[in-house]
Amino acid sequence: MGTSVPQPDSGTCHVPDIHTNNIFNGGVFTLFSEMRRKEKLMSPEDTIKVLKEAEFGSLACIGENGYPYSVPLNYAYENNAIYFHSAHAGNKIENIKRYNKVSFSVVNYQKLLPEKFDTEYDSAIVYGNAFEVTDEQEKRDALMFLIEKYSGNYRDQGIAYIDRAIKAVSVYKIQIIHMTGKLGR
Repeated sequence: MGTSVPQPDSGTCHVPDIHTNNIFNGGVFTLFSEMRRKEKLMSPEDTIKVLKEAEFGSLACIGENGYPYSVPLNYAYENNAIYFHSAHAGNKIENIKRYNKVSFSVVNYQKLLPEKFDTEYDSAIVYGNAFEVTDEQEKRDALMFLIEKYSGNYRDQGIAYIDRAIKAVSVYKIQIIHMTGKLGR
């Protein structure tokens, strides 16, 4: 059973629930569809490598109007989770509070092939449940993961920044329940 949210044109929009939106695949219900181009499927280890190395990702959630909402953001992958920081309020935060099932995608390598009308790229997509990190130690750890990823040469300044800003920032965690990687070369 899903929830209904207002939609400007038709009044309500059905937001799917995992129990009613399963895919019937060859006599078996699965939660996520399989990748069509199986020869491009990355191993879990290579998928994690893409998640660790990509510079930014795009968080997708369900907006109040029932439409998908996607926003690029900085993140860190650690312990089978995606961590990101945010202001205490805003569109993505309200969307997550209303319906916490999200997807998150990254592209690590890309090469435009104009003569072939194509692009090579390595990518990863994760699906999971997003929620605010309320444990202060996990919040500090997550902010340190971000400092180490984006400002590794400024670790000491990063620790001081965390101490000053920890109350002014929220940290969110996507607990991953499914991920796939696609090798685009």
